[in-house]
Amino acid sequence: MTKSKAASSAAKSKAVGQKSLHATLGFGVPATSDPHHFKVIIPRSNTGRVQISEYLGMQATADEHAVIDRVLLDRPRWAAIRSEVQRAFNARLNGHGLKPSAWKVGDNPVDRLLGKELCVLAWAVEHMEIEKVPVAVRNWLALRPEERWWLFGMTAMSTGGINDSDKGWRLALRHALGDVAQSELLQPKARRQRAGDDSDRPTLDLFGNE
Repeated sequence: MTKSKAASSAAKSKAVGQKSLHATLGFGVPATSDPHHFKVIIPRSNTGRVQISEYLGMQATADEHAVIDRVLLDRPRWAAIRSEVQRAFNARLNGHGLKPSAWKVGDNPVDRLLGKELCVLAWAVEHMEIEKVPVAVRNWLALRPEERWWLFGMTAMSTGGINDSDKGWRLALRHALGDVAQSELLQPKARRQRAGDDSDRPTLDLFGNE
């Protein structure tokens, strides 16, 4: 075997080994035994609601707490977010060398961190006026992953169950993501300021960078 053929064979073997090492199911779920992940369950009926549940896997302390049903979305709201969410998730997966996926009827496994991010958007739009959903999607896309994880953690602590809508952080997410587009919030509002007057200087917002 020539050196070039040997090198090519070694490269292919290495690629196969790396691929098997990072085998995934759905949207980035490790193909291992009982991983912590989320599942998006899409019914065959066009009128059936889409359910998002968290499967704690080996992190669960007891069987009765192994699955947490997080949210139900009616089909119009799911249809309004699914394409942008799929595009955003696949871009993240491609960036980490993982295979992309697509929503399908039935069970859709979702990586535990991506699942948290999806819950934030789903919680925000679950009872939102349908015409505001595109604004919520744009605002969700403008958030960094770490910001979405933080919002999930704060919401899940007190109002993270399937029957906890319309209160606490769930209600706050609806207003935070659906009321005003981030592009409008971030537009500079110039005004004349008197010398030495610091009272009108802007303060850092929740996710501002110092």
